[in-house]
Parts: sequence; C-alpha cells; structure tokens
Amino acid sequence: MPTQKFFKQRVRTRMAKTGESYTAARHQLLRKANEPGTPESAAPEAVPPEAAPPIPSEALLVADESMRRATGQGHQEWFALLDAWGATDHNHTEIARWLAETHGVPGWWTQNITVSYERARGLRAPHQMRNGFSISVTRTVAADAPAALAAFTDAAVRERWLPAAPLRRRPTKAALAARFDWADPPSRVVVGVVPKGVRRTVVAVSHEQLPDAEAGARLKSAWRGWLGDLKVALEAEQQETVR
Repeated sequence: MPTQKFFKQRVRTRMAKTGESYTAARHQLLRKANEPGTPESAAPEAVPPEAAPPIPSEALLVADESMRRATGQGHQEWFALLDAWGATDHNHTEIARWLAETHGVPGWWTQNITVSYERARGLRAPHQMRNGFSISVTRTVAADAPAALAAFTDAAVRERWLPAAPLRRRPTKAALAARFDWADPPSRVVVGVVPKGVRRTVVAVSHEQLPDAEAGARLKSAWRGWLGDLKVALEAEQQETVR
C-alpha cells in the first residue's frame, strides 16, 4: 500500500499538470480512488504521528505540552487524525464540529486545533481568521478554576494583575468561560479555564478580530507577560488562603 508521502507526490504532480490548488487536486484523486473498479491501494493511508514531518512552530497557538494536558493528545496526533479524515477538503466550521462531535474536544480547544491545523497545512496565514487576526496564549496556574476565571470577571481582582485593561464584559452561556470587548484596537477577548486536578487550572486566552498580523504579534507577547503576572497574583492569593 502506498505511503501518504507517495500520495502527496501524486497530488503535486496533478497540481503541476492541471494548475489546481492542493485541496482541489487531492479531492479529485480521492474521488477517483473511491470510484467503482479503482484498486483499494489508490486511497492514501494515514501517517503515524511519529512519522509525520515537524510542525512549524509559528503554526501553533499553544505549546504542545498544553495541548496534550488539555485534550489528551498532542498536535501531531490531532493532525494525523484530521489528515486521515480528509480535513483539507472541509471548511473551518466542519473541522471544528467534527472534532467536537467525533472526539469530544471542548469548545475552545476545537478552535485551537482547527486553526493550528489550517496554518500547518497552508490553509491560512499565521494569526489569520475569517474575521481578522487572532492569537492565543495559555498558562497553567496553581489555583482552582473558579478563582482563575474570577481573576478576569471580577474587576477588583483583575486590577491587581491587569490594571486599566480596556475590557468590557460580554454575555455568554458557556461554563468556565468569559468574553470581553477590547477597546484598543477594537477586538474581542475570550477566556477559558480548564481544571487539571486539585488547585491546578489551564487558563487559555484568545484575542480575536485583530486588524493585522502586527497587532497579533504585539498582543501575543503582551498576553504572555500578563498571564505571567496573573499566575504570580493567583498563586500568592492561594498561599494566603491556605495559611
């Protein structure tokens, strides 16, 4: 049975002959492979995660360790599953829905996996979303999930680690999540917290609808620093509570 690498070579050969995009050429080869009378060996096989090529670091929204802690699998494993499913022939919404319905991935993480996959497969530019640019940052803190979320939603608590933040809270029905408008530049902030044991929580921040890649890079760096400040503030508060 041919390897995925061989199948990709067939896709690129067809692209050179027809001028089709990678997705279109792949779709046509898969369609032919599934036609009656076509040998079963014409269909591609999934690549084991350990045999897949390295993922460009700029494609990932979060560290692989954070992905594995939150979802049980790393990026390579998720991407291998998506490749085997034929995700490059599906749009963003379909990919996210498949991850949620087939594999039970939590809502914030379906978007994270989907965007990272689209970047890695050349389907979108770094930080690019349908409605602008978006960045994500995660940090594990030694605090329980309600306290971590309250650090964003309680203005007095938030002022201790993110003073004068241009945030205005938006309504949401999601549990362990919060949404905000961000004033400068006009954009959205989505916060999700995932409990990871006794007084241990993964805090995930997505800053969405940014105007350009430059704003995305600037705010990604800023959020890394802010979540570091959040970690210090929360863990100091937890220590005082224990005492």
